[in-house]
Amino acid sequence: MTPPVTPPLTPPVPPVFLPGLELCGVFYRDAVRPLLDDAYPGLPHAAARIGAGSEVLGYDSVRSTDHDWGPRLTLFLDPADHARHAAGIDAVLRARLPKHVLGWPTHFTPEDARVRVMTATDGPVAHRVDVTTVAGWTAGQFGAPFTGSLLDWLATPTQTFAETVGGAVYHDDTGELTALRAAVAWYPHDVWRYVLAAQWTQIAQEEAFPGRAVEAGDALGGRVVAARLARHVMRLRLLQQRRWPPYSKWLGTAFAALPGLLDPDDLCSAYEDAGRRQNLLGLSAAVDATRRPYFDRPYPVIDAGRFAAALTAAITDPAVAALPPVGGIDQYVDSTDLLVRADLRRAVAAAVLQPVLGRVDL
Repeated sequence: MTPPVTPPLTPPVPPVFLPGLELCGVFYRDAVRPLLDDAYPGLPHAAARIGAGSEVLGYDSVRSTDHDWGPRLTLFLDPADHARHAAGIDAVLRARLPKHVLGWPTHFTPEDARVRVMTATDGPVAHRVDVTTVAGWTAGQFGAPFTGSLLDWLATPTQTFAETVGGAVYHDDTGELTALRAAVAWYPHDVWRYVLAAQWTQIAQEEAFPGRAVEAGDALGGRVVAARLARHVMRLRLLQQRRWPPYSKWLGTAFAALPGLLDPDDLCSAYEDAGRRQNLLGLSAAVDATRRPYFDRPYPVIDAGRFAAALTAAITDPAVAALPPVGGIDQYVDSTDLLVRADLRRAVAAAVLQPVLGRVDL
């Protein structure tokens, strides 16, 4: 008798990709919420997927699933409820969460590592449901309670604001989380004028350099400076559109969704477009948005300092008007190791603000 043929092993069919915010919504509705209602009926809470992660910005793809992506949530409790129930909620979720949601594992390894990956398990679930309070989460994001002070606004990178207002809130009993997101939705008008002026100033400081470098025979140097200027104008356009510029990995993706084009070989057209849009905002007196020579040299520029000056002249808050023209922390600091540390960036921003505002409480 011929022995039966053992069919070859086939790998499991990977689950169908869907945007992470949708997956996390299903995770809350179908997995987490029923357990909360059963173990802690009537417990006031908020549930959201906010903070770090490409899905929070809406830029995730299949590639994103290889780390720190999957069924995740942050649960926000009242401080008293957090003290009483956080440990118990964690235990319930570890013991009773389903092992998969829509085919995606709810277990992440290595547990407690900075970077974690979805992993199948037959045991307790090392989940990614963070149980916290709005105040605790805010302190982690901003380094202090967000009161709307100049230090709060100017010590915070735009990426941090994007992580706070992006993502999705699936439930909010008290409205405290929703109120936080509304409070940081966008700059106050005078702070907006100030950071826009700082962005135009960055362009003004180098806009003639590509032409001079090429004239001197340094085509590579000219392209390096042009790339810096392209980044400056991309951030400028996002700020004009009231969009928080994300960090470098996603800056081009965010910019590509805006109206208008950017050609690094024709930066002046991008400056003119930004200048026209600046005038339409009505934040300052209109400025002629046409290119011109750089003094008596044949390099076309927009003379970006004119836009910075108009915006600064329109600032009505004397404290904002007196600030040095450096802008927010990520307009003059380019160290990731500093920008991800709320304590360090607040200390640096406080040092910049101190000559104008005096001692600033960190």
